[in-house]
Amino acid sequence: MMLRKISLALLFVFTFGLFSNTAQATNNDPKDKVLMTILKYVLASHYEPEEINDEFSERVYNDFLENLDPLKRYFLASDIEEFSQYKYRIDDQYKKEDLTFFFKVYERFMTRTETAKGFYKEILAAPFDYDKNETLDVDYEARKYAQNENELIQLWHHQLKFSAISRLHDYLEEEDRKLEEDANYEKKSWTELEEKARQMTEENLDEFFIRMDQLTYENWFATYINTITSEYDPHTTYFDPASKKKFDQGISGKLEGIGARLTTKSNYTKVSEIIVGGPAWKQGELEAEDLILKVAQGDEEPLDIVGMRLDDAIEFIKGKKGTEVRLTVKKIDGSTKVISIIRDVVEIQETFVKSSLVEKDGKKFGVIHLPSFYVDFDDKDYRNCASDMAQEIERLKKDKIEGIVLDLRNNGGGSLPAVVDIAGMFIDKGPMVQVKYRDRDPDAKVDRNAGILWDGPLVVMVNEYSASASEIFAAAMQDYKRAVIIGGQQTFGKGTVQSIYDLNKFHNLNDDIGALKLTIQKFYRINGSSVQLEGVKSDIKLPNRLSYMEVGERQEKTALGFDKVTPANYSEWNNYSNFNEVINNSKKRVSSNKYFRLIDEHAKWLKKSADDTVVYLNYAAYKKDLEQHEQTSKKFKEIRDFKTNLTYTSPGYEISLLESVPGLKDKREAWHKNLTKDIYVNEALNVLSELKIKPEYLLVKN
Repeated sequence: MMLRKISLALLFVFTFGLFSNTAQATNNDPKDKVLMTILKYVLASHYEPEEINDEFSERVYNDFLENLDPLKRYFLASDIEEFSQYKYRIDDQYKKEDLTFFFKVYERFMTRTETAKGFYKEILAAPFDYDKNETLDVDYEARKYAQNENELIQLWHHQLKFSAISRLHDYLEEEDRKLEEDANYEKKSWTELEEKARQMTEENLDEFFIRMDQLTYENWFATYINTITSEYDPHTTYFDPASKKKFDQGISGKLEGIGARLTTKSNYTKVSEIIVGGPAWKQGELEAEDLILKVAQGDEEPLDIVGMRLDDAIEFIKGKKGTEVRLTVKKIDGSTKVISIIRDVVEIQETFVKSSLVEKDGKKFGVIHLPSFYVDFDDKDYRNCASDMAQEIERLKKDKIEGIVLDLRNNGGGSLPAVVDIAGMFIDKGPMVQVKYRDRDPDAKVDRNAGILWDGPLVVMVNEYSASASEIFAAAMQDYKRAVIIGGQQTFGKGTVQSIYDLNKFHNLNDDIGALKLTIQKFYRINGSSVQLEGVKSDIKLPNRLSYMEVGERQEKTALGFDKVTPANYSEWNNYSNFNEVINNSKKRVSSNKYFRLIDEHAKWLKKSADDTVVYLNYAAYKKDLEQHEQTSKKFKEIRDFKTNLTYTSPGYEISLLESVPGLKDKREAWHKNLTKDIYVNEALNVLSELKIKPEYLLVKN
């Protein structure tokens, strides 16, 4: 039940991101047609270009409708029947820059969403009947569109009742806890709590539709464009101008602004978090929960941003390093204050490499966490993952470490040249990956720097969300037998390379029309195999909650296929004396470890729960189902009890920084605490502590 509860919430969030407001647009907007023309031109350079035919048209048709209305709570069957006339005509329209299908669906969708705003208000105005035996199947892919408005209202009724019943149950449980803590506590009545549950459900939807209405026509049109680009493959993506800026910030790990994370609350822009070490943090007056009412640039007149969409408000608040912004904010106590902040470069520290020291069996090891293969393409002098990694390894060597665990779990990739450079730090010379353009032979990318930075024992940690550049690195280390790869059944399985095309280079309009991330290459292991779909299979497979779930590239409908090329010319490193023995020892430990056995059993239970898509809307049945799930889940709580007796500390160079760098000490203490509870890091260290270098290699090295 809890899994299904979360899944439904995620669907609601996902759906909102695809909507737009009722901004006026016509089928004669030259900018849209120019964008379509340029897209066709650029998409022709795709690694496997699509044939624009009836089959392509049908896929765009089905996916666009699914993207807009995944819960099937807006369109009627009659709408779909009307739209069906375009099912095999979109390809012809696409060739002619004709957006008739797009506008037809867009206009109807706007009508249906406006109508839906009345549904939920009316439904939530009266109490639900929690004694009625009703269920809701949240497998929306299998659901048919409502035949009429009454059937659609019934669906909304069931969805809203499910939202309310889950809240009501939580409120009732909370009242029981309060009574246990205080025998004199006067519990709220069922009627009061039921009304509160409906009220909170309504407020949640009010916020949902406010955010939906704040989106622009451009957001909505971008959804259609991305439906088209995604038919080529999942990673070919159109970025509207705002999305492009966010992408650049994410891959570089920095932005220029005030150093605050912002969100929407009703019609207000709310501060959700102050980034430690940023300009707002240093200035000290802006706080989480503050509502920003006005924004002024230096001495200019302030601009009222109440009711403004979040992306637009952010554009006014952030700005170039060294410039002043004055924010008029409403504090949590109701007072109003004007706060002046000098903008600066804000580093997103979670993006960058970090390391820890740990002693085990009388040996000192380094644990390096690399969250992404980051680089700033616009500023070559700014920090990047390759130079940061080299520096981190050199610093750890000064601390006399005897082995390294490199954690690439959840590392979604990044820069291809950077991963080649980092792989070269562990191999003296040779190819690291093969890259192939369409209709060309593969090209081996070779380490550009002679020598080896770390030639000691190495263990690489991966999971199902280690993707792209992470897979290149793990594959190279595995093919060279340079490291033991430990983690999930396989990595993500993304074996393609994308390039960013600035679409503004192809037109002379005054408007910014964004960029296209286009798949132009596939990469292959040096052994000739692709990682596409297959991923990198761990030498030591550790059970986790995703072990039985279909995740990664395999679940994408338009993913490119797996294939092979001729292996590159390379020689295995082969300087471990007990490589296979260490792997077998780990497998025995894992199979006999009670925590890993419990994790595997938990993963099977999670899969079974995820496959059960029916939820109860009768309160007694809902409560019984939830209690059964909670009872079963109790046996898995022991997983959380795992804790090692190892002590993690900051490397020597960082000790002096813990007090001088704002927030660093707290962040490191939290990380080190989590490391002591991480059973996967613990097993990686077990493996690392057993790995031995051949004596003859040590003699040659020394």
